[in-house]
Amino acid sequence: MARVVYSEEFRIEAVKQVTKNGYSITDTADRLGVHPDSLRNWIKRLESPQAIQKHQILDESQIEIKKLQKELKRVTEERDILKKGRGVLCKPHKLKYAFIKVYSEVYSVHRLCKVMQVHRSGYYQWLNQPISDRELENKELLIQIKDAFKASNGVYGHRNIHKDLKELGIHVNKKRVARLMSEAKLYGVGTYKRKPYSKAGPAHKAYPNHLHQCFISGKPNDTWVSDITYIRTKEGWIFLATVIDLYSRKIIGWATGHRQTTPLIVEALKMATTRLSKDDKVILHSDQGSQYASYDYKKFATSHNITLSMSRRGNCYDNAVAESFFKTLKKELVRKQIFLTREIAASKIFEYIEMFYNSKRRHSYLDYISPNEFEKRYNQKSLKS
Repeated sequence: MARVVYSEEFRIEAVKQVTKNGYSITDTADRLGVHPDSLRNWIKRLESPQAIQKHQILDESQIEIKKLQKELKRVTEERDILKKGRGVLCKPHKLKYAFIKVYSEVYSVHRLCKVMQVHRSGYYQWLNQPISDRELENKELLIQIKDAFKASNGVYGHRNIHKDLKELGIHVNKKRVARLMSEAKLYGVGTYKRKPYSKAGPAHKAYPNHLHQCFISGKPNDTWVSDITYIRTKEGWIFLATVIDLYSRKIIGWATGHRQTTPLIVEALKMATTRLSKDDKVILHSDQGSQYASYDYKKFATSHNITLSMSRRGNCYDNAVAESFFKTLKKELVRKQIFLTREIAASKIFEYIEMFYNSKRRHSYLDYISPNEFEKRYNQKSLKS
């Protein structure tokens, strides 16, 4: 395999996963496929006093803004507590204590008691009352459920959480997991109800459809699919081009930009071709977008022994795997928030693809294991044979 050269943007985002998002160096290096020593060198260079001073200069106005934001947060929290607790404001203290217990993970106990007009000592005395063994088991189980839910970035529902618990050796009923998640207000991401419209249009004259909606591949780097989608930010649209390996459903190449031009898809394809050797031959399927019919795209594909394939015009089902990934991305990441800038959106996309989708997310097509784990098992099986 050719030596992988990482871009400066990739290194900056990799360092952010350790310094800002809380991942360990070993875990981050394993997920991204880089050597831990390389990652430590990136951190040492990008977190030097000169680099930090360049990005962390605060003046008096910024400090004052932080104070005002803190005060606004306090007032907002008190308002939200009153809204959520209006049903128990005139109720006995025990009901108020139960309300405080429910929301103690969202707000501080001090603030909850102040708004509910009860003493903290009374709340803690109520909290320390003996509870049943079943409730203790549920409490311990809920900790594991919350850890698994947090690890999925708030995406998994009770079925996948149940699989995570089973993998950890915790055998409980699926309905019990669903009940505890419902009580804790932990809800997985739902799905869209709209059915896409399509029609069977004509095939492309230059590039025939080699897949014919057969998305099964027997080995890695045999058949790829590619497409472009757009994501809204308050700064404008950001476009995402991806290349997916049909064998493992792994995102092997991707790129973002503020325009959906040919260089965008070529940049994603460059990342994907680092997996290829000189003798590898790949089929690359896409829709009939003008970028995929361009001369530069064809030239790059031909130079890497890539055979181009195209969907019929206006038929999204011919490229269903790429469309399915974009639906998943927007359901699990984009629909939950509106990004302020394109830079923030690109950073979150990096975290979703590299730190979660490829390395951790359970895929139903892969018998509920991650794409990285699926490829790892293939490689181990190949070495044995």
